[in-house]
Amino acid sequence: MPDTQLQLFSVVIPARDEVDGIASAVEHLQVALKLKEVPCEILVVDDGSSDGTYEKLQEIAREIPTLRPLKNPGPHGFGRAIIYGLDHMRGDAAVIVMADESDDPRDVVRYWELLNEGHDCVFGSRFIKGGGVIDYPKVKLFVNRMANLFIKILFNIKLNDTTNAFKAYRKTVIDGCRPLISPHFNLTVELPLKAIIRGFSWTVIPITWRNRTTGLAKLKIKEMGSRYLFIVLYLWLEKYFSRGDYQVNRSAEV
Repeated sequence: MPDTQLQLFSVVIPARDEVDGIASAVEHLQVALKLKEVPCEILVVDDGSSDGTYEKLQEIAREIPTLRPLKNPGPHGFGRAIIYGLDHMRGDAAVIVMADESDDPRDVVRYWELLNEGHDCVFGSRFIKGGGVIDYPKVKLFVNRMANLFIKILFNIKLNDTTNAFKAYRKTVIDGCRPLISPHFNLTVELPLKAIIRGFSWTVIPITWRNRTTGLAKLKIKEMGSRYLFIVLYLWLEKYFSRGDYQVNRSAEV
């Protein structure tokens, strides 16, 4: 079991063309974290925006000292932006949060509290008792449930919301899952599956997801299908054929 008490929570937010809503997203996170006295840094990674998102971040950083705007120099991609943020985090734990305010800041606080109880990872599920989705497009919801059922059966795990990016990890987990190879949204599957396969501890809590009210959704189902399948099969091979070569060595953590 790792040392329970953590010192700093890094909130990693990938952002591309989110100028209309990024200020609100950061402010609401800051309020929730400050209210519960969570020591944090908010890393918003601009991923090639053309609408002034990075300039907006620099502006609000003058009012919110915990905000650290970062600029991914490229190549770009959702996964690459997250990896860039994880590479530059100062905390000993991190949570990945969407820039569109689909994730509840109060759940970020709950993740922090559970990590401090000693869990290596905390995964949220929108599809267990107490969780929920608001205004989820029906086609995307159907595809989501089928994809997560496929993963659940293939890996023989209880987690039923693997594809959701909103999850938290101790830094030891992030380091233990490297190298991270997914350039796009398939990173949302790579990180939790690697953590599970490599023997890190995890727990699941119900969370609420709300569809964005500003900007445009970045996930394109047709473009991502083959990329998700690639990373899932890649990790299936690791689970069943690597003979435990990548399993975490708990004795080395003592």
